[in-house]
Amino acid sequence: MFFGITSNAVFFREIHLESLIVEMLSLHHFNFSGPSTITPFSNQTQNVVEVAAVGQKDNITSRSAKSPAVPGLSMTLGVLSNIIALFILAKAYARLRRHSKATFLLFASSLVATDLAGHIIPGAVVLHLYSNSVWTSSPTHSDATCQFLGGSMVFFGLCPLFLGSAMAAERCLGVTQPLLHARLVSGTRTKIALVLIWLAALSVALLPAVRLGEYTYQHPGTWCFIRVLGKTKDTDLAFLLLFSALGLGSLAMSFVCNTISGITLVRARLRRRKCHRRTANSHDIEMVAQLLGIMITSCICWFPLLIFGLMSVTNGQSDDKEEEMYYNKLMVTGVRLASCNQILDPWVYILLRRAVLRKIYQLTTGQNDMRGSTFRRWEISSLQSQSSEKKNTIKQI
Repeated sequence: MFFGITSNAVFFREIHLESLIVEMLSLHHFNFSGPSTITPFSNQTQNVVEVAAVGQKDNITSRSAKSPAVPGLSMTLGVLSNIIALFILAKAYARLRRHSKATFLLFASSLVATDLAGHIIPGAVVLHLYSNSVWTSSPTHSDATCQFLGGSMVFFGLCPLFLGSAMAAERCLGVTQPLLHARLVSGTRTKIALVLIWLAALSVALLPAVRLGEYTYQHPGTWCFIRVLGKTKDTDLAFLLLFSALGLGSLAMSFVCNTISGITLVRARLRRRKCHRRTANSHDIEMVAQLLGIMITSCICWFPLLIFGLMSVTNGQSDDKEEEMYYNKLMVTGVRLASCNQILDPWVYILLRRAVLRKIYQLTTGQNDMRGSTFRRWEISSLQSQSSEKKNTIKQI
């Protein structure tokens, strides 16, 4: 190690001397108007100077790309956001434990807790790699740290997508078939479903342990993911296709279920105007609005990484350095957008609540009296829903 550092120092010292000679010769040529009799440097010397300039530029770019400020700020913001959202959801779950919204709140609390763990565990490893990074390029080997980080990124990447689709399916059943939902969905079954979702994501993340795919360091050497560039194998392609198919399938399922729930609530709203009866309550509208926010956030944040990974593994196998750098930048952009999902998810619950929307409505319209407004009708329908559910509980007892 020390011998390599010494030889690099000598090499760059010689390049520095040659660059000084070039500057002196250029000044000499500028000061004397007569024809220059000085022979130019050989092509070998010029190539050495050009290589040194490119290497110095790459070194500066690598150091700037490995600054720990951005991941540290992202990790801090994500942890604080998820803690606030988890506190709000825990209070709501304690208050509405016997309400039909309890299942949704249990799913949402599990999602936020998973996002919180997804910030702390992989974030600590990434900060460790940033603080101990001494590479000028991505390392070619894959150690235990890389295996753990890659598995964590796959696990904490699939869990929010699986949970989001499960929440959308649960709400779709609750909105379209409320009686069937009341008969099938319970707190115990919800907890079993959560455990199965976590086990499914964990089993996918552990596939490299049985030689299906491999986790490798990704550019600029401070994070790990499925091998998508370089000497990829068929197992790497199969692993990436499985990961992308599960992610895109979860987003598609969320889109379909949320669309059905939204159309059902709109149709119920239109029927409510024709016949004077309650067909939808405020909790359904609030939950579907939050699910739409989760779905839009997940699509914006995760769709690029899923698509960029497929593009890289199928088109980025040439020896062209420029093309390889292009796909490296795509992957870095994709993983940064995906990390934003864990920051934005909790703010969906924080902002898309009736209390917050009521305050925004009052500030934008300047109305303090809520009588006759949409939020007032929401509150009335919510109270009617809670009273009817209490009557049904008493009858069952």
